[in-house]
Amino acid sequence: MEFVVIYSLEEGVERSRVMETYPRHQAFFETFRAEGGGILALGPFLTPDPAGSSMGIFASRDAAESFIAGDPFVLERLAIPRILQWDAVRFE
Repeated sequence: MEFVVIYSLEEGVERSRVMETYPRHQAFFETFRAEGGGILALGPFLTPDPAGSSMGIFASRDAAESFIAGDPFVLERLAIPRILQWDAVRFE
């Protein structure tokens, strides 16, 4: 069982604020990953989305919650996170 975090931009957030904050977000997720934080994948959707969505996949709910608690996008009130439990079917 994995957990997906879906981010949507807060209403009225300008893309310039997101880009200004991105280096802090990137430093955070790189450190989180390097420290074994349980992140499996992360990134924005490429399909145009007015909500500016992105998604992360985590090995546990604790990992997802820990990530959200320290992410500059959330701390600086740019993004609204939702955690969804995901029962992925693997084709390996």
